[in-house]
Amino acid sequence: MSADAQLTKNPIHIQNSFLEDTSQKAELSSTVTQHPQAAFARHETFHPRSGWIKKGFDRSQQNSNIFLKDDATTILGVGKNMVRSIRYWCAAFKVLAETQEKNTRNKEIAPTPFGAHLLADDGWDPYLEDPASLWLLHWYLLKPSCMATTWYFTFTCFKRAEFSSESLTNALDEYVHQQFPKSNVAISSLQKDISCLLHMYAGLKSRSNSLEEALDSPFTTLGLIQPESDGKHYSFHVGYKNTLPPEIIVAACLEFAEQVGKGERTMSIPRLMYEEGSPGMVFKLTESTLIDAIEQVAQSDQRLSLSNTAGIIQLAFTQHPAMLADALLNQYYQHD
Repeated sequence: MSADAQLTKNPIHIQNSFLEDTSQKAELSSTVTQHPQAAFARHETFHPRSGWIKKGFDRSQQNSNIFLKDDATTILGVGKNMVRSIRYWCAAFKVLAETQEKNTRNKEIAPTPFGAHLLADDGWDPYLEDPASLWLLHWYLLKPSCMATTWYFTFTCFKRAEFSSESLTNALDEYVHQQFPKSNVAISSLQKDISCLLHMYAGLKSRSNSLEEALDSPFTTLGLIQPESDGKHYSFHVGYKNTLPPEIIVAACLEFAEQVGKGERTMSIPRLMYEEGSPGMVFKLTESTLIDAIEQVAQSDQRLSLSNTAGIIQLAFTQHPAMLADALLNQYYQHD
């Protein structure tokens, strides 16, 4: 029996990737340890443009108050609203984080360990030349604590194979009312988020029909969301992605195990695939794609393996998962 057949005990929706509304899905979703913040429309309607993340990271190292300076627009070379957008995206991708000064109300912004590892001049990939780095940023955008609620919902909670901006907005509105009943989020804020997300991942043109704007999101190259021929609908690309290395998938699995695994040294494939916030949902994988990635990495790293217990295939690891994830990423970028 194949790995997929062993794991598939409930009906699977959209190319063997998403669970239907079954008791298993409810059980998996109930284990989520940290839901996203109620954060909407903080991007000033701008998706992250090429070069923004590195620019925000570098300038903040030179001056921790860069985004609050009167001449920030000159230093960053963008408009005032874009300054706020760059600050938001750098924080949302977790390459920068705010710190509170002692005995003051002042907040400085400083590089995170992840930001330094990735974007420092001697870091893994400071200019994001390797597509793997965009996948890694996509993962960090959605992992706890998530500051992009609409993105989290779309990639880890929304189950439809094909959708329009209207149907996605309606589903998001329902989610917000259930998850954040006291937030009073305006529907216009949700619409701005959906528009920004589609610009970011599908290259959706704005009313200005600016081709430059449509092409200036590096995340369109991931191919996660594909526009349909009618120009009104979109679909997720589920399965193998040739720019997503196995090491990034497995590192994300280990970080997810650290978040939800309660200190255990195993994590079942169903949890890694279908649980809210899991790598399977974030990267839109199939079970076979996930298992293949783990097998490839395990061939050269004895700290990882696949085990089969009572018909359930599990990722097993012999070291602390977060430390092992860091080691895998270091090995990947040094080898690359």
